[in-house]
Amino acid sequence: MVQMGKRRMVVAVLVALGALGALGAAAAHAQPAVALSEQDFLAEVPMVLSVARLPQRLDETPGAVTILDRDWIRQSGARDLADLLRLVPGFQTSNSFAGDMQQASYHGAYGEFSNRLQVLVDGRSVYSSYLLGSTGLGLQTLGLDDIERVEVLRGSNSAAYGARAFLGVVNIVSRDTKDTPGLAIGVTSGQNGVRDLAARWAYAGAGLGLRMSADQRVDDGLVGAEGPTRVRRFNTRVDFRLSERDELELRAGVVEASATRGFVGRVGNPVRQRTDHARHLQVDWRRTLDADQVVSAQFSLSHERYTDHFRYTPVPGLIVDFGGRATDHNVLLQHTVRHGAALRTVWGAEFRSEQVRSQPVYNRSDAIRTDFTRLFGNAEWRAAPNWVVNAGGLFEHSSLSGDTLAPRLALNWHVAPGQTARAGVSRAFRPPSAYEKHADTRYFHPLTNALLEVTALASGQVGPESLLTRELGYLADWQSLGLKADVRLFHEKVSDAIGAYRKLPAPARRPYDYVNQDRFRIRGLEYQLNWRAWRGGEVTFNQSFTRISDSFNNDTLHGAADNALSLVLMHQFSNRAQASVSYNKSGPAVLQGAAVLASKERLDLRVAIPMTLGPAKAELALVVQNLGPAYLDYDPLYSFARRAFVTLRVQH
Repeated sequence: MVQMGKRRMVVAVLVALGALGALGAAAAHAQPAVALSEQDFLAEVPMVLSVARLPQRLDETPGAVTILDRDWIRQSGARDLADLLRLVPGFQTSNSFAGDMQQASYHGAYGEFSNRLQVLVDGRSVYSSYLLGSTGLGLQTLGLDDIERVEVLRGSNSAAYGARAFLGVVNIVSRDTKDTPGLAIGVTSGQNGVRDLAARWAYAGAGLGLRMSADQRVDDGLVGAEGPTRVRRFNTRVDFRLSERDELELRAGVVEASATRGFVGRVGNPVRQRTDHARHLQVDWRRTLDADQVVSAQFSLSHERYTDHFRYTPVPGLIVDFGGRATDHNVLLQHTVRHGAALRTVWGAEFRSEQVRSQPVYNRSDAIRTDFTRLFGNAEWRAAPNWVVNAGGLFEHSSLSGDTLAPRLALNWHVAPGQTARAGVSRAFRPPSAYEKHADTRYFHPLTNALLEVTALASGQVGPESLLTRELGYLADWQSLGLKADVRLFHEKVSDAIGAYRKLPAPARRPYDYVNQDRFRIRGLEYQLNWRAWRGGEVTFNQSFTRISDSFNNDTLHGAADNALSLVLMHQFSNRAQASVSYNKSGPAVLQGAAVLASKERLDLRVAIPMTLGPAKAELALVVQNLGPAYLDYDPLYSFARRAFVTLRVQH
C-alpha cells in the first residue's frame, strides 16, 4: 500500500481549509456588517431529507452529503447503483456477483460483507438480516431509471437510524408518480453479453398516482467468472391524496438476482448457481396537523430467500448448503414540529423484528428472532441568524445485545452567504447479527450421520461495536464562478470491532467464532468540487485521503484505498445531445476479505442523442466502460474489462 505520510496529510488539510477560509473571509469582508437573515441564504441550495429526519438545506445538515440527481445518474453511464457509488468520495465498490453480490462500502469493508453501511429505499432499510447485515441485495431494489435522486451521507448516522448506520448512509428516493406519466421502454445491448430490458407505465390523476415498472439486467459477469449474472425486478407504487391533510403511499416489489459463483477446481467452493430473492411491501401515511406539525407512520414487510448449495465431492452424497430465509417487520411513528422561526424538532419510535431460518447454517429448524426497539429525536436550533445547532440521538434496545445510545451534536456556521463551516461529534454502534451471535454450521456424513466438521460455532459472547466520529467541514458556493466545494476532515475511532476468530492449537482445525477483537482509527481528508465551467458544461471532481491504523498504530488494509479520486465531465449541446467522461483512480485495497488488489484506473465515455419516433420522445446512447486495461475486482482471478453497449429509451 502506498502510504500518505503525516506531513503530506497536514499540508493537504492546511492548504484546503486555508484556501477555503481565506475565500470565505474575503466574501464576508465584502458584505455589509449587518446581521444575516435566513433569506440571505435562500439561494439555490439543495434540500436533504434523510440526515436528521428533517427536510434541511444542504448547508445546514449535521454531516457531509453527496447528492446524485436523476440527470447526473443517467449521464454517468452506470448500469446499477453499486457502480454509480464509485464516484462518491471515500467509497469503494465491487461489480462482482461471485461473492455476496455487488457491494459498496465507505471507509473500508472490514469483512466479507459490507455490513457497516445503511441503505434506505424511500425510508425503508434494505440490509439483509440473513447475510450479516449485507446491503448487496438491497442495492438491487430499484433500477436506475426509477430513482429520482440518491443522498449519500459520508459518515455515521446511528443517531437517526440506529443499527447498521455505522459508516455511511445511502438514501435512495424513487421517482414520484406525477413525474413519469405514460409508457417508457428501454433496451440495452452490447459487449460482454449485456442484454438489459426495462418498461415503465405511470398514471397521474386527481388524488391518485400509479406507477409500475419491470426491468432485467443481464451480462456475462467479470472476466474469469464462470457464468452470467441476471437481475430481475418488478416494482409498483400507488399515491393517494385522501384529503387536504392526509396522504397515503403504497409500495411493493420483487427482486431476484442469479449468478454463478465459485471456482473451478476448488472442492470447498466449486462453481455453482446461486439465487437471491426478495420481496417487500411498504405503507406510508402522512397527516399535516397544521402549518407547523406533521405526523407520519410507516409499516414495511420484507422476505428474503437464498438458494446456494453444491455437492461436496470428497464425501459421496454430502450436500453443502448455505441457503436460508429471513423475514423482517418494521413499524415507524414520527412527529415533526416547528416551534417558531428558530426551532424545529422531530421525534419518534420504531419497532423492528427480524427472523432468520436455516437448518444447515444454525443447526436448528426454528427461526432466530431479533427485536429492536428505538426511540429517537433531533432538534434543529437557529441559535443566531448565521448559527445552526443540530442536537439529538437514538436509544436502541436489541434483544440480542442489550441497550445502546447514539448521541450527536453538530454546529453549522454561515460565515458569509454561500460559505458554511461545520463541526460535529457523534457516536454510532453496530450490534452483532444473528449469524455472528448464533452461527453453528456443521456437516454430517449422509449415511452414518457422523459429524465431519464444524466450520462456524459462535460462542454468543460478542457484543456491539462502536464508533466515535469527530469531523470538521467546509461547504462553499461561489455563484459568480459557478463553483461549489465540500471538504470533510474526519477522525473515526472504531472500538470492539467484530471479526471472525479461529483458535489454532496446531495441528487441529477449530471453527470460527465471532468476537470483539480490535480497535481501528480511520483518519483522513476528502473533498468534492462541482464547477459549471461553461455553458452546458459541468465538472465534478473529488478526492479522498484515508489512513486506517490498528490499536498499535500499524497501518492496515481494511478495504479503503489510501488515495482515490474521480473526475466527471458532462456537456449538453444546444440540440440537447449529451456527452460525458468519467475517470477513476484508486490505490491498493481489500474488498470482501479477499487478497490485496492492485491500484486501478477506469475511464468511461457516454454519448447520447435525443430523437423523435412519431409522437414519442426517444434517446439513443452509446456507453463505453473502462477504455483502459482490465483491472482486478473482488478477487485476483476476476477482472473488469472493456465493454461497450447501446441503449435506446422511448417515452410516450
